[in-house]
Amino acid sequence: MRFKRKNKLATKLGFLFLTSIILLEGILFVVLYFGFLNQRVMVETDSLIARGNSHRDVLEKHFDEATRGHVALMESEAETQVVITDATNKILDHSNPITTEIKSIIHSVDQTTVDGRIVEGDWVRAPYVSTMSPVKINGDPVGYVYMFLDTEGIRDIRDKLTVQFIIVTGLALFLTVITIIYLSRIITKPLIHMKEATQKMSNGEHDVYLIEDRNDELGELARAIQTLSNDLLRLKNERSDFLASISHELRTPLTYLNGYADIAKRDNLTSEERNRYLTIIKEESGNLTNLVKDLFDMAKMDQKGFLIEREKIELCSLINQVREKVMPAFENKEINLFTSCQKEIIITLDPERFSQVLLNLLDNALHYSEKGKSVRIEAIQVKKNLQVEVIDEGEGIPKKDLPYIFGRLYRVDKSRSRKYGGSGLGLSITKEIIEKHEGTISATSEVGKGTTIKIVIPGVE
Repeated sequence: MRFKRKNKLATKLGFLFLTSIILLEGILFVVLYFGFLNQRVMVETDSLIARGNSHRDVLEKHFDEATRGHVALMESEAETQVVITDATNKILDHSNPITTEIKSIIHSVDQTTVDGRIVEGDWVRAPYVSTMSPVKINGDPVGYVYMFLDTEGIRDIRDKLTVQFIIVTGLALFLTVITIIYLSRIITKPLIHMKEATQKMSNGEHDVYLIEDRNDELGELARAIQTLSNDLLRLKNERSDFLASISHELRTPLTYLNGYADIAKRDNLTSEERNRYLTIIKEESGNLTNLVKDLFDMAKMDQKGFLIEREKIELCSLINQVREKVMPAFENKEINLFTSCQKEIIITLDPERFSQVLLNLLDNALHYSEKGKSVRIEAIQVKKNLQVEVIDEGEGIPKKDLPYIFGRLYRVDKSRSRKYGGSGLGLSITKEIIEKHEGTISATSEVGKGTTIKIVIPGVE
């Protein structure tokens, strides 16, 4: 039963392959024959018209024997031919010997045209493709410039393409027969197994097992499907956890907003109490806004819409700009902020995104440091790498939590993070930005003494 099924699949694949080859050959023939050749003729005729008009422009300035002779001489070594006539179509000059066909074309032309045009474009039967440009002085025609191109070269290209297509078609038919035999013996059986595996995956079953010991493309495909199955299971679990966490993160500020709004509506509140509750509502709405912004940035990262626009910058200047932006918050909490930066560190990065990184790190350091403590930003160049460290003297991070702090929605102390408005997404976004700069970010910490975040980015000039 399986053998018949295999032959049936191989036969279908073989005939499908054969049909595809025939259709492809036909489409290529039509495209190249009617497209490439006609395009070639169009280019040649446009070139003829342009050359004729160019000669016409010269002759309109000096329609004398010397100028006509010069134009004819220029075309004598080209693949094209030029014939110059007077207003009655009497031949005055020409670049090459004039054949009977050329004379016939000239005598059959309607001379009422007002600009350059094609007078013979049948490259299949006619010996020449030709154009005509009238020469006018003071608005009156004094002569005509005829350009001719031998069509034998175009027909030779057509004939060579036809022969090549016939040869390729024969080879394709031969290879198709070999392919059918190969498919029936080697490829079809593992493909059937993979098909069954993908059907199980589409039904939500992830206990898929495929033989992965092949060293060819089918083995790679089997390993890819196996990896995909494992990843789908992991993503399914992560999505469930993520949605549960997001639901919690959104529910908490919404609950606060709803609860404090009800309290603020009471008639028996004093003005001071109402202002206090309204302040809390404003803070929670700000927390909710920041959470939504972080989620939006995270969604753009997942959808490859988080763009990094690199430009060459002087790092110390960027660090000073960030320092000026956050200094009021540090001064308000009476926390010292120091910066140390080697002069003239030139690096190519996205200044807006890197500023976002520094702001995220400084915001964390500010929130988790007590009054009178210090925060430092140190930037140095190590060979061709930029090394930036943000060092605080805050609460520190337990050793068991350090490996997970850059994960999405991970927070060491949820109650403390809630107090400071943290969503657990800031460090995750920071890590994504640094990795898009082909850099690395890591953390070291000691509880009660502080935390150091280290960033290394290559590309210092």
